[in-house]
Parts: sequence; structure tokens; C-alpha cells
Amino acid sequence: MIIVRHSSQGRPFRTGFTLIELLVVIAIIAVLIALLLPAVQAAREAARRSQCINNLKQMALAMQNYDSANGCFPGAYPATRIGGTVGGTWGAWSPQSLMLPFLEQKPIYDSINFNLLNQGDTSNYVGYVANTTSIRTRISSFLCPSSPLYPGTFFGVASPTNNYFASVGSSTQWQAGGVTNKCNGVFGYNGTGVANRDIVDGTSNTIAFGEWRSGDNNDAILSVPSDVIEIGDSSIGGGADTPSNNMPYGGSQLQAWLLNCASLAKTARGRSFIGEQWATGMFGRTLGNTLLAPNPPYPNCNRTTGNGDFDNTGMFGMSSFHSGGANIAMCDGSVRFLKSTTALPVVWSLGSRSQGEVISSDSY
Repeated sequence: MIIVRHSSQGRPFRTGFTLIELLVVIAIIAVLIALLLPAVQAAREAARRSQCINNLKQMALAMQNYDSANGCFPGAYPATRIGGTVGGTWGAWSPQSLMLPFLEQKPIYDSINFNLLNQGDTSNYVGYVANTTSIRTRISSFLCPSSPLYPGTFFGVASPTNNYFASVGSSTQWQAGGVTNKCNGVFGYNGTGVANRDIVDGTSNTIAFGEWRSGDNNDAILSVPSDVIEIGDSSIGGGADTPSNNMPYGGSQLQAWLLNCASLAKTARGRSFIGEQWATGMFGRTLGNTLLAPNPPYPNCNRTTGNGDFDNTGMFGMSSFHSGGANIAMCDGSVRFLKSTTALPVVWSLGSRSQGEVISSDSY
């Protein structure tokens, strides 16, 4: 826009901007915004990552406080189903739910009846509805701000979501007791709880909790690495007493199993509800393992086909929306960043609690 005015001598002169000058100013502003936007986004992600680290630290400290109060770490424990029989992993209670009093969530903990299942149906299970109000609650300590919330419903409300799994170790098995080759991590289903005295490899060298992306609730589209496919391949992670359940003993079988998993990714049935909730003590809900470094090119794999849930052996590993890796909480309360390029033997060593591996300080 040009404004024409006259000088005191009567000669006209211009004030204001020409169109070209205005376009130059707009271009400069656009360049400045383009330069500043990545910095702003990086600052926001740094804040989200800091909150994620704090969540994991609080969980690791809660685990230690639980040990001080109970003489062992929490596990995943079965409740009762109809007829008084034990409910198995279906409806079992998670380590996260048992730690609630030590995460400033005692009112929720007190409202739960741990003798009853936390999922099921009215025809075959009894009492689980009594706990739905409590277990539908969204708890900020279980949410990584960098990960989208699970976009589904849980008993009629938005799913509570859970981005932090309790590690069963470098094992395809989730059983913690009653078997010879049980899982080699800190947490597991049933059995006697693990305590600090059982972490022979050192609390600073053993993963307690790992991070994973919550599923997208869309089974029609395979989202790697958060989705789980059912491959029906029992060449690894077979029966509870199979030695190849644990790494590094089952390392060679694991490699072949992963290739099979990848080859079937486009045709096998996919499940997209990992990390849906924090209450149930099973793989894919609250329990995971350390078989691969974070964000692998493979989907998670469940050994069976046609299963109603994740209650079987398989791979339910680490993933995140943080660039380059994921956060892990160690048993000593420290939180570290595990790079996606970490070698498998190192990942396996960090997952196991008492196999005598020696880990270099610069290996991850």
C-alpha cells in the first residue's frame, strides 16, 4: 500500500511499504518460524521425556518400598473365578496394581478386591464387575506423555492406558514359579516373589521396568513395533520347562523365530491393544520382556493363534516415541536410556537378574 502526501514545498512523496517490501518481511518471518519450530518441538519433547523418566523412577522406588514392606517385589497373582477355581493369567492382578499404595494411589488400591478377577464375562466369571470402577481409573504415573493414549474403551469408558511394563527378563516365558526354567527377570506370574537378595547380577545392572508404545486399537493395520501378531510357531517359548525360553540359551532359536515372525507379519492375525490397561497381570497388558533392543523392525509375536488375549509365551518388548531408543528403570531406582542399536547379548544381560553376565558401562 502506498500513501501519497505532499511536502511543505508542495512536492508529493511516499510513505508506507511497497508490495515487494511487504513480501520480503513476510518471507523473513516465515524463515524465522521455520527455524524456531524445531527448537520448540525439541524443547517440548525434552519436557515429555523428562516426565517419562520421572514416572519410571517413581515406579522403581515404589518397587523397592514394596520390598521393604513385604520382603519381596510384587508379582502377577491369580484371583478366583466361578466355582472357587483359580483364574490363571486371565484376570490376574499386575505388579503395577499391587504397587499403587507406594505411588500415592492408596484410595484406588483400597477400593480393589484382589480376591476377584479384573476381567471376564458374566457367564463364566464371577465378581469382576465389582472392580471395574477402580481399574478404569487413568493413572498419570503409568503414562508416557510422548505416547498417544490407547484409543479404545475399557468397561465403557476411555481406556486407562499403560506405557510401562514390568520386565520378566530376557525370556519368552512369564511363569515365575512352579517350573524348572522359569522367567529370568524380576517379575513374573505366580510363584514366590523376587527380592533384592535374588538379583545376583546387581540392581544397577538389571531392568525392572521398560517402556512401550500403547496400541492403536486397529487390528486391520499392522503397526510396528507396538502390535502383536499370532504366528502359531512353538519353535521357541514352548512349554514352561523349555530351556530355550531364556536367553542367551535360546538365542539361535530366537533369531529363526524372529525371521518367521517377520515373514508372517502381513498374513498373520494382528492384535493392537498392547498397553490398554494396568490391572491385568499378563503379557501385553502389564508384563513384557527384553528380547530385543527398543523399536525393532519386527512386530511383537504371540506364539499361539486364535487366542482371546496375550496369555501365552512370546515377545512383548520395548518401544517408545523417543528418538533413538527407550527409557528403562533399573532395580536400584536409576533410569537410563537404552539405545535401539544396543547389541542383543547386552539387552539379554540387562534383562536377567542372576545369570552372571558382566556388562560394560559403555555397552549401551
